[in-house]
Amino acid sequence: MYRGGLLFAVLFSLLACSGLDVHTRRGPGWYLVKPTDTLYSIAWRYGLDYRELARWNGLSEPYQVQPGEQLLLIEPDTLPPPPKTEVTETGHIPPKVVVKTLTPDYNRVVRWRWPTQGMVINHFSNNELGNRGIDIAGSVGQPVYSVADGKVVYSGNGLADYGDLIIVKHNETFLSAYAFNSKRLVAEGASVNQGDQIAEMGLGKDKQPMLHFQIRKEGRPVDPEDYLPELK
Repeated sequence: MYRGGLLFAVLFSLLACSGLDVHTRRGPGWYLVKPTDTLYSIAWRYGLDYRELARWNGLSEPYQVQPGEQLLLIEPDTLPPPPKTEVTETGHIPPKVVVKTLTPDYNRVVRWRWPTQGMVINHFSNNELGNRGIDIAGSVGQPVYSVADGKVVYSGNGLADYGDLIIVKHNETFLSAYAFNSKRLVAEGASVNQGDQIAEMGLGKDKQPMLHFQIRKEGRPVDPEDYLPELK
């Protein structure tokens, strides 16, 4: 109960500070899907495991979400009780969230490569305001490559602070992300092989040429340098 209450409090704080239209007719803990969203980008924005987000909302692959749909961002059991039963204009009570069991593939091994050439100018940090990935210096237009085989689950610029962003799903456990591109070369749904060029490097927040790169394991940021091969 304490873990659930703490999770709700943290997410409520994130939602309140995000400026997003999340306090809709269903109240705190729900997110209103925007036209540029995918399930993966929503999970990425709030640091959630996309599988949990799908399970909480009764979604199965390919995890499609529609603009105007509302997604639950916390475990259903941690939602505060509503003051009264919600009844639609037609007098019908909305159906409860259906929880489905997903079967993750934890056994597939991911073999990694570096996403681009260049020096790491900012390393990973777990501090509250730290860097959740690594920043690699380079030049505008420099090739950006997929670090492993996978499927593009987001290609757009709808996430604040990431610029033109690509997210690749490698298996049920790992995602990688490539931010601040000057040009995206792959669309959502595309299959990519390790070493395929997926983007061209752009300018970071400080207007310097760089790639911001992240790896997330079960929704949580991890240090990419713990997974990428050692540079010779």
